[in-house]
Amino acid sequence: MMAALTSELRWHRKDLLGIRELCADEITFVLDNADAFKQVGTRDVKKVPALRGKTVVNFFVEPSTRTRTSFELAAIRLSADVINISASTSSLTKGETLKDTAKILEANHADIIVLRHSSAGAAHFLGERLSASVINAGDGAHEHPTQALLDLYTIREKKGSIAGLHVVIVGDILFSRVARSNIFGLLKLGARVTLVGPTTLVPRAFEQLGVSISNDIDAVLPTADVVNLLRIQHERQGKEYFPGLGEYIRLFGLTKARAKLLKPECLIMHPGPINRGVEIDSELADGVQSVILDQVTNGLAVRMAVLYLCGGIGKR
Repeated sequence: MMAALTSELRWHRKDLLGIRELCADEITFVLDNADAFKQVGTRDVKKVPALRGKTVVNFFVEPSTRTRTSFELAAIRLSADVINISASTSSLTKGETLKDTAKILEANHADIIVLRHSSAGAAHFLGERLSASVINAGDGAHEHPTQALLDLYTIREKKGSIAGLHVVIVGDILFSRVARSNIFGLLKLGARVTLVGPTTLVPRAFEQLGVSISNDIDAVLPTADVVNLLRIQHERQGKEYFPGLGEYIRLFGLTKARAKLLKPECLIMHPGPINRGVEIDSELADGVQSVILDQVTNGLAVRMAVLYLCGGIGKR
């Protein structure tokens, strides 16, 4: 189909469980394959037969709209058969274990299981026990590898390279799986990363990963090449972690006044869903520096690449 898709020498993984265990070459290989699959979306016929005959199960124990829809559409464009299962419609509600449910899916010849779960490590647990490929679509506050990959892809697409860039991640770092996966990927590809937020949500322990930490967003923004704004994870944190909505906006929200500190070429990113007027002013979210919709478009190409690599060449 395309040159990047013919090589089987740089991807030997059955699963995609996290960014932490990937090397820089593997990350780059996924991004290169996503380049090829993005071209598919520009065609009149937006499908390729890469996963024809394969069955993809989107098993979302935790609610999701964007990620589940993106994986579903990616699988359809690869010509796979797709089944969507949520916790409320599965036997988990009757007391069946996650392992038993997954084993039932595998017994029905599921080739790829895309898992979203509220418990950290759930994807690793299944990956070790199933012959089917397991793709982590977000596990608790642990990792969200495909979100990080699409963020990396978007930065590389807009900037040409990631090495040497200063990427600022703002918000709820402590409870964010997106932040962790982004940190691992950005550092592996040579970026400099600064985490910004209240001390309760950006503990100093993160410095052990090789990042810088600041509680003064105004001091950091002028040198940023990319600003990635994270949603406050109210569903995962207690009230004691959050300083209050008004205080958070005043100290850490990307307002129109604060955005004047940014370089004109600085990218503004957000994994969604956006709390407009909290993490970011609505006009900025829709402005010329925003690549938020590009992230959505690129997420489809990245997930096509991941499904193909894990369920296609990764299982040969």
